[in-house]
Amino acid sequence: MALFGRTKSAEGGFMDVIRCDQPDYLVWKWRPEVAEAGDETRKDAGTTREGVNATTKENAIRYGSSLRVKDGEVAAFVYQQKDGTLQDFIEGPYDGTIKTANFPVLARIVGVAFGGNSPFQAEIYFINLAGINQIRFGIPYFDVFDPRFMDFAVPVAVRGTLTFRMVDYKAFIKLHRLIDFNLETFKAQIKAGITKYVKSIVSNAPANNNIPVMQLERKILEINQLVENYIKPRMEGEFGVTVSSVDIDTIEANKDSEGYQKLMSVTRDIAAQTTQAQADVNIQNVQDTQRINAENMEASLRIQREELQRAQKLQTEGANFTVHQLNQQADVAKTAAASLGQMGAGAGVSLGDGGGFNPAGIMAGIAMGGAVGQQMSGMMGGMMQRMNAPPPPLAQYHVAVNGQTTGPYNGAQLAQMAASGQFTAQSMVWKQGMAAWAAAGTVQEFAQLFASPAPPPPPPAP
Repeated sequence: MALFGRTKSAEGGFMDVIRCDQPDYLVWKWRPEVAEAGDETRKDAGTTREGVNATTKENAIRYGSSLRVKDGEVAAFVYQQKDGTLQDFIEGPYDGTIKTANFPVLARIVGVAFGGNSPFQAEIYFINLAGINQIRFGIPYFDVFDPRFMDFAVPVAVRGTLTFRMVDYKAFIKLHRLIDFNLETFKAQIKAGITKYVKSIVSNAPANNNIPVMQLERKILEINQLVENYIKPRMEGEFGVTVSSVDIDTIEANKDSEGYQKLMSVTRDIAAQTTQAQADVNIQNVQDTQRINAENMEASLRIQREELQRAQKLQTEGANFTVHQLNQQADVAKTAAASLGQMGAGAGVSLGDGGGFNPAGIMAGIAMGGAVGQQMSGMMGGMMQRMNAPPPPLAQYHVAVNGQTTGPYNGAQLAQMAASGQFTAQSMVWKQGMAAWAAAGTVQEFAQLFASPAPPPPPPAP
């Protein structure tokens, strides 16, 4: 700790130069130098310097002394009075003389100024507001339990860094007696708080955040965020400092411990069983999928086969319908021929020996058989022609109505029009191939349509 010299006043007295030149500090208490070398060896009451704030001389500040406060720090003046503790704060940068105009509390303490020969009692502390302070912490092995396997305790160690700075110095002063402040003691208190909070977060991470113990090292970023969110407000509330960051470097499980080995064995077996079960499920899913696809394909093929058979059956029935009609007509002809033969036998002529011979019946049967044969031959020929011949084209006629061409109409449509009186024998018609328009009654195709005479009037009622 550096002590500073004095400057001589115009009256010959010595004035204190109050400043802090410490390179690294959080809170530093200023003490005035002893005026004479002989004072350093005096041990009588009132002059000894043993202990902080042990004498009033150590806190004697000469009115008019110079105060220098750098940017990023604050000088706190603490006055102990019977009615309590009074405080003045000078934030840097500041370089001036201590006067009542700058320190309103001095008006109550000093009263009338007596130059450099009238000291006042005050403790002066310099507080570093700009410095960044870091605390390295290491938490030795503590037991962590996986909620699924509470029988196995796994020792876990955590190491990291806490970075903080002073922001609200008034709140800091309220939480800590500056006269007793020691940075190393303060850091030890913070380390104790960090240890408590980190152990709580890591111990409960498996249950509260679904993080298996075996994966704590892999989840270091998630756990770091949990610790930082938990520590920041508590550091500010308990120690009056602002935490910039919490950086966890390592989360290490004791892999040689019995609990770790047993938990590893159990989780390895469970992982293998889970993998096997999942593989079995996947195989079963593949088999079920293949079976369902095969069943669907078989059903589709069966439906297609039935549809094809039905179509072939309909086609065969259509092709054989004409032959079926022919067979029916042949059966009718055979029946007729048999009946004629019986008719001829019934009209037989006796030849005298009991046998019957009927030439007329035989001739009639022959004639009838020939007629039936010709009829069947004609029927078969006509049916074959109808089966093989293309359908006749339908004639399309145009009809002149009030000087306009309408149509074309087919025969069925014209028949309906004739029945309703819209088409008569005098209607002019034309179709492709005709040289000119002609009256419908003169066209051969409509002769039958207009040939039927109107029915006679009904007979009178009886």
